[in-house]
Amino acid sequence: MDTKELQLFLHLSESLHFAQTGEAIHMSPSAVSRTIKRMESEIGHRLLERDNRSVRLTEVGRQFQSYARQALDQWRSFGEAVKQDSKHLRGEVSLFCSITAVYGVLSDVLDLFRRRYPDIEIKLRTGDQADGIDHLLDGDDDVAIIARPDKLSTRLQFHALTHSPLLFIYPSVHCALESHIQGILDTGKALLWNDIPFIVSERGLARTRIDQWFRNQGLKPDIYAQVSGHEAIVSMVGLGFGVGVVPELVLTNSPLREKVQVLDVHPPLTPFAIGLSASAQRLENPLVKAFWECAKASYRKAF
Repeated sequence: MDTKELQLFLHLSESLHFAQTGEAIHMSPSAVSRTIKRMESEIGHRLLERDNRSVRLTEVGRQFQSYARQALDQWRSFGEAVKQDSKHLRGEVSLFCSITAVYGVLSDVLDLFRRRYPDIEIKLRTGDQADGIDHLLDGDDDVAIIARPDKLSTRLQFHALTHSPLLFIYPSVHCALESHIQGILDTGKALLWNDIPFIVSERGLARTRIDQWFRNQGLKPDIYAQVSGHEAIVSMVGLGFGVGVVPELVLTNSPLREKVQVLDVHPPLTPFAIGLSASAQRLENPLVKAFWECAKASYRKAF
């Protein structure tokens, strides 16, 4: 059981509302539900009783609530003790990631890192996550938060922090495309993908995955636009220009998430494994290794 899961459970045990907890910790309600089910499976008991109208703690849930509070208090105390031994590390770590990764992944890592290593500064550069590998191979940055490519360079190390499903999204605002798709869905018929405009990434893993999906379906897609960055896809889909494919992490953290809705598509695309990447040479640097270890501690359960 990792500390992030304990924090999630404690918030949910007080809010008793999956959507409120998801919003507070930047996760979708479905992701919160999956985490709780995984915890219940690991413990072997139900922690929450839930139906369509209410959520309440079970007796085991109340006992676990007390345990979680004590465990997090002890973890924080341990972190403060380690921090006292870490003050001699000083310098700078260069990090590259997307804007979504900043508040969807990095914020949790930095909370622990800054407590342990207050004298190590993070030099942050943001951009399209598809550029992360090049930044590392070119030596521009020490570490990057990326989606693991299907083929990772032998020069690089990767540690998964979380998974993010790839979702098909379409507009929720009233427009010609929304009416067309909703009309077909209401009849229970299958969508004719060749008749639907797509907004896709210019390059990167998501583009590779959707192109392979098109080939597997025998489709010649109508590509309305190719854009840089998943955040731009959410924006264009929200404006009614087409259907897009984005990681769930991006959609959950997007300010435009209410302007799009998710399509139930089969077969689904292979989820992203999102995590840290760095060269073996850079990981020999004590400052980089310190950041790496803090990230692993922040997301103890690898996927």
